[in-house]
Amino acid sequence: MADTKALQTPTDLNRNETKSVADALNSALADSYALYFKTKNFHWHVSGPHFRDYHLLLDDQAAQILGITDAIAERVRKTGNMTLRSIGDIARRQTLKDNDADFVGPGDMLSELRDDNLKLVESFRAVKEAAENANDNATSGIVDEWTDQAEERAWFLFEASRKG
Repeated sequence: MADTKALQTPTDLNRNETKSVADALNSALADSYALYFKTKNFHWHVSGPHFRDYHLLLDDQAAQILGITDAIAERVRKTGNMTLRSIGDIARRQTLKDNDADFVGPGDMLSELRDDNLKLVESFRAVKEAAENANDNATSGIVDEWTDQAEERAWFLFEASRKG
């Protein structure tokens, strides 16, 4: 077994308090990966008269989601904690449900992703609360941008799914 002390990043933050921040970040990270993969799945399998619009929207959103994963994981490490290590670790921590259906209609795809993005917002709010309780100003500040991005994705998905 390796010595994990070699990975303990120096920080002036209280280790017990940053553990709760890291747990919240790792949960949000697992949900981000789950949402990324679901968004790509729907991107690959969308069909219908709005195919091109939805295909491009979902690809853009997936790229944005994947783009924050490294920042989330690195924030965990900067607080002196350990982050996710595997797909199994993601599966154990994710709260968003996978969708393994052979076919999902475009409207259902957009609705499901909208709801998942709003759940991710809840995860980011938990990160914000834990960070503020730990006096972790950097995490508290950076999570605001991630929250805004998830809210924007939910808004776009809502608008794209409107009829009429």
